[in-house]
Amino acid sequence: MALNYHTYKEIRQQPRVWKEAYKIVLSRKEEIKSFVDKYLAEGYEIVLAGAGTSAYIGDALEPALHKTRFKGAHALATTDIITYPDHYFDPTSKVLLISFARSGNSPESVGAVKTVEKYAGSVAHIFITCNENGELARMKGDNILTVLLPPETNDLSLAMTSSYSTMYLVCSLIANIHNIENQEESIDILSECVRKAMDRYEDDIRKMASMDISRAVFLGSGTLRGVAEESSLKLQELTDGQIMCAHDTFLGFRHGPKALVNSKALLIYLLSPESRVQPYELDLIRQIKGGCGAKGYILVCRKAPESLDSSYWDLCVETGLPEGFPGYYGGVAYVFVAQMLGLFKSIAYGLNPDSPSVSGNISRVVEGVKLYI
Repeated sequence: MALNYHTYKEIRQQPRVWKEAYKIVLSRKEEIKSFVDKYLAEGYEIVLAGAGTSAYIGDALEPALHKTRFKGAHALATTDIITYPDHYFDPTSKVLLISFARSGNSPESVGAVKTVEKYAGSVAHIFITCNENGELARMKGDNILTVLLPPETNDLSLAMTSSYSTMYLVCSLIANIHNIENQEESIDILSECVRKAMDRYEDDIRKMASMDISRAVFLGSGTLRGVAEESSLKLQELTDGQIMCAHDTFLGFRHGPKALVNSKALLIYLLSPESRVQPYELDLIRQIKGGCGAKGYILVCRKAPESLDSSYWDLCVETGLPEGFPGYYGGVAYVFVAQMLGLFKSIAYGLNPDSPSVSGNISRVVEGVKLYI
């Protein structure tokens, strides 16, 4: 039974944990505001850093934060920081490095901090982490702000689920720290909508997981491209690579990657809530349905588009978020579909979703990385 796995519990706890995370940020408003104000006033460049799922948080947030005080922030994987630091930093660089880390113990998390401090002229840090005992959480200094998430977000399972979504939201809350009191309503709406959607669609997603597929493609635009990136990893790692996954934008998919689609492929569309973006995405959905012959289709959206009928999908998951809901919160409403799909597909394959890697090729905390700093 899925209920007996940590992975299932960590997926389902997300709406509740998001509310707890909001309270943590709210309780530290003045401290966080003072820290952020200081470095933004001094012109520090914001870099969103992490590895794997933690890097994908930055990829999703980079376009989402453009309407906040973190406008201009850019995502940079810690794996790139470590290998090519001189491409990104020099003695004139002033960097506010926001590090996302579930455990805070991966070699790249710690290595990126040391690398940026070595190559950049001036550095300040915001550590958003789930583990109070991790190496990042133990680092201290006047230039360091550590924001610890609720302990439940330190997922016990291999796959990052509640850690991913909660770190995403906490960064967005920090970007809105000046009016943090006004953000509670958005977090409450998000939590309630996702809770209801999980209840409504869990059995349908379980049925989709029984399909005979060998590959899956997640498509999204803007912020949802980053969410598609994380979604593809979730399904692939929870099935121990038995389902090969890819991600792309709707427009980019035509330029070669569409060759991935065959009779064993599942296509998952993360439909933009923005009216100016949707027409491009709906055109591709029509085109694919007309000639690509995939095994199945899932549409994840705020609300099903009126211009398409249900023949274009096998399952339509509506998040129920209100029109105009901010993407720096709303993006996480789409990821639970891939999380649940990966969970149920893992079980269908006879794997343990809490530890799906039979060979041990992947582990909860990355191993085998030697740093040369």
